[in-house]
Amino acid sequence: MAQTNQILIVDDNPHMSGLLSDILDFFNYKAVGAKDGEEALKILNEQSFDMVITDLRMPKMGGMDLLHTIKDKFPHLPVVVITGFGTDSSRSDAFAAHADGFLAKPFKVEQIKELLKKHLGYRE
Repeated sequence: MAQTNQILIVDDNPHMSGLLSDILDFFNYKAVGAKDGEEALKILNEQSFDMVITDLRMPKMGGMDLLHTIKDKFPHLPVVVITGFGTDSSRSDAFAAHADGFLAKPFKVEQIKELLKKHLGYRE
């Protein structure tokens, strides 16, 4: 599948979505935002993305349910889970559900860059 240079950010915190959007823009990726898993699935059915970055805890549909649904419907789409409640068990659960990455908040710009390199072949 051809790269779109679009990444879907799923987070109910507009400040976090804005920060991630700014970081991705710096690396020449366009960010599209969704406030929860339900909205994210609607957007995924309408547009193509290179990656999804989702928060773990959100209203309506949380990040783990979203991760499971994406991996069932779009198995090759990389999904990275981010959370402010990073525990070893949430990390293990995310990888057991086939997450392609896991970041605890606060994360560093360099960590986002490494994910882009690893999953999307980003080059400087």
